[in-house]
Amino acid sequence: MSQPLSRSLSRSLSQPLSQPLSQPLSQPLSQPLSQPLSQPLSQPLSRSLSRSLSLPLSRILTALSAAICLTAGLATAPAAADPRPRTLGELAEKHHKYFGSATDNPEFTDAAYLELLGSEFGQTTPGNAMKWYATEPERGVFDFTAADEVVAFAKAHHQKVRGHTLVWHNQLPAWLTEGTWSADELRAILKNHIQTVVRHFKGQVIHWDVVNEAFNEDGTYRESLFYKTLGPGYIADALRWAHEADRHAKLYLNDYNVDGIGPKSDAYHTLIKQLKTDGVPVEGFGIQGHLALQYGFPADVQQNLQRFADLGVEVAITELDIRMNLPATPQKLATQATWYADYVKACLAVRKCVGVTIWDYTDKYSWIPSVFPGEGAALPYDENLLPKPAYHAIRQVLGG
Repeated sequence: MSQPLSRSLSRSLSQPLSQPLSQPLSQPLSQPLSQPLSQPLSQPLSRSLSRSLSLPLSRILTALSAAICLTAGLATAPAAADPRPRTLGELAEKHHKYFGSATDNPEFTDAAYLELLGSEFGQTTPGNAMKWYATEPERGVFDFTAADEVVAFAKAHHQKVRGHTLVWHNQLPAWLTEGTWSADELRAILKNHIQTVVRHFKGQVIHWDVVNEAFNEDGTYRESLFYKTLGPGYIADALRWAHEADRHAKLYLNDYNVDGIGPKSDAYHTLIKQLKTDGVPVEGFGIQGHLALQYGFPADVQQNLQRFADLGVEVAITELDIRMNLPATPQKLATQATWYADYVKACLAVRKCVGVTIWDYTDKYSWIPSVFPGEGAALPYDENLLPKPAYHAIRQVLGG
């Protein structure tokens, strides 16, 4: 060691460190460590220490400081990652899909309900707020108050939004159903309604159910106001008008009792194939998925999903619920859980199945009891917002 550095080091080491640290250092180290240090250093270690002492003091102190910091950091590092369970929405994202729930505005007064809706699901659908009676209650007078509330909630909770629905035979305002319209008049009304609604939500809605429930069970066209006045071409017109208003939203046809292969789903398969051939912008097929335990599970649901995907369109499960005759029993709830799991598995197995939406998530707000007396318990959460076996079955399938 050079003479100036030797004197400098001697002076430095002869000065006490700061008072709190100097007192402990004046005591012997713990016995297991002090005994080895009382023995002569081995020859290689002695040479290593000699070389280390020839280093500038600043480098020695820097190395010592780094070692202390590293030791402290290792001592305080957390033992495990955040153990918070993944939500259904987060689990679905791992499969590049969404898992969502419909909702309705009267439920927005229920804080506990909203907490789960906003935290558990990655997508939502306004159950009623975007239907014609709500958005255009008088001809040419539009009201988006209720729909905007749902969309704002979704945006605040980073949820995707499906738009439901632009053209449907049900829940139409009286001014429309009680009027007498020529084909030209109704076509103008229909175009104005579709484009006004779609433009209002442009950039905020990922999918639109453009035409809802256009076929009867036997595969014939439903004789709605639009079909009787405009003919079957109203479907292609509606898709084109929606696309003009928002070229980025995916445009769907949507219906119930089309889970498996049969006359009704065959009619949609034929229609979509023809629309694609004609260059009409149909981009998805929505299978509602309203099932009932007493009618059996559609065993060919995955095959049906795949055949629509093979046409080059997306498929989505848009309104899934599985009702039962009341009272609910453990056996019925177990069967329901298996059905939910099997439906989600079918979507996971089809690459172009983009997601699953349940038709609200709690029995507290299910539509089933008011439409099917004596039936209910259709959703993955009970009336107290507690998860049922179906919830846990869905989680397991998604990898939770």
